[in-house]
Amino acid sequence: MTQRLPGELSTSEGMRLLEEMADFGDPKPMVIFTGGDPLIRDDLEELISAARNLGLRSSAAPAVTPLFTEERMRSLRAAGLSGISISLDGSPSTHEWVRRSPGHFAATLDAVRMATSVGLKVQLNSLIFRGNVEEIPDVLATARSLGVDTLEFFYLVKVGRAADGMEELTPAEYEDVSTFLVDATSYCFTVRTVEGPFIRRIAAGGGIRIGSLHSLLVDRARKLLGEPSCQRSLRVTNTRDGKGIIFVAYNGDVYPSGFLPVPQGNVRRSRLVDIYRDNPLFKSIRAAEFSGRCGACEYRDICGGSRSRAFAALGDPLGEDPACPYIPRTYLAPRGISDEAHR
Repeated sequence: MTQRLPGELSTSEGMRLLEEMADFGDPKPMVIFTGGDPLIRDDLEELISAARNLGLRSSAAPAVTPLFTEERMRSLRAAGLSGISISLDGSPSTHEWVRRSPGHFAATLDAVRMATSVGLKVQLNSLIFRGNVEEIPDVLATARSLGVDTLEFFYLVKVGRAADGMEELTPAEYEDVSTFLVDATSYCFTVRTVEGPFIRRIAAGGGIRIGSLHSLLVDRARKLLGEPSCQRSLRVTNTRDGKGIIFVAYNGDVYPSGFLPVPQGNVRRSRLVDIYRDNPLFKSIRAAEFSGRCGACEYRDICGGSRSRAFAALGDPLGEDPACPYIPRTYLAPRGISDEAHR
């Protein structure tokens, strides 16, 4: 996206939204300015400064374009921005196929170095789909070479442009990938996932049998990174899409997630705090009132499955996540399923 969209929240509306976010109380939320490309907004520094004055920490997810300059990064840092996330989706050829931009891989590495040089904390974001899954260790190796220790992996949800030429993994492959990402923390990385909350089940000891993809990833990581030197540990929080996380679009529409295209209100008509606390869908998500396996799962509160994928696959944002292979223990006995499915 190279220009602002009509109907975008104005500066004053953005200021009011930040004030409403501060009304959530302590601990105050963190604001992530994303897009599109937040660098398109010439009032971004003003909004970041306002967030800081309200006691809100802020970060941004800028696109790597000609707008991404050292001068702009210094300006954002001075305004109060704490860090940024930059997308890196695998090897040079894979990344540039995803981004549809020749030369974008080198530009991305330059952007990471530039942001780091001005004192911004950098996180690498990486999409996971069939075309790049074997390159996850390569992303880790690139992160290490850049001095980046925090990575967030986005599990593909088939919405919007994501449906264009990209294929999702099977549930068994997602289990392998999630187990490997927990393992990757032993290389001293902080790892998070988006639309892959079942990694929390695995971190909590609720994994099932792993397969050949996991072995391939482990072998590749050892080849690129050597032997692990940190304790294997994934931080599990109580937040997930719709529970402690809320997405406000450019026009003020409010969603549980940026990948769940079901608006639940608009900040031009209602206060954000009221939408979050009173909306029926948000309340059901927070209460883990899901159907299918997700509703019966003993990990439904710390995981809950991807609400976005449930909607994309089933048309029901409270349905079960088809990417998760786990069968809840309450399903086992009534259906005569062997407990050998669980480790």
